Amino acid sequence: MNCKMKCWKIGVLVVLGVAALGWVVMALWNWLLPNLFFGVHEIDYVQAMGVLLLSKILFGGFRGHCGGHHKWHQHRLENMTPEEREKFQSGMRGWCGRGKSVETESKE
Repeated sequence: MNCKMKCWKIGVLVVLGVAALGWVVMALWNWLLPNLFFGVHEIDYVQAMGVLLLSKILFGGFRGHCGGHHKWHQHRLENMTPEEREKFQSGMRGWCGRGKSVETESKE
């Protein structure tokens, strides 16, 4: 399977995940809030997606910030020996089938 196909599959899964999360927000809002608070009305799907976007903006996301992950990876790479680093980098080049073309180019 080539890289474009993998990227499309990941993209479709992300869109489906966001859509499902929007539906969950809508269902929970409509189930809980009108019964708990006087004057709160039920919301539709588009409003639920707006609430989801607003929570993303206000609370900074669902998985944390990418900067922390980058620092962790950088720290991990700094602690590797040169041989381990080269092995890791060659493995990363092999992701999505890129490593074969890079290795054959370097041999020629």
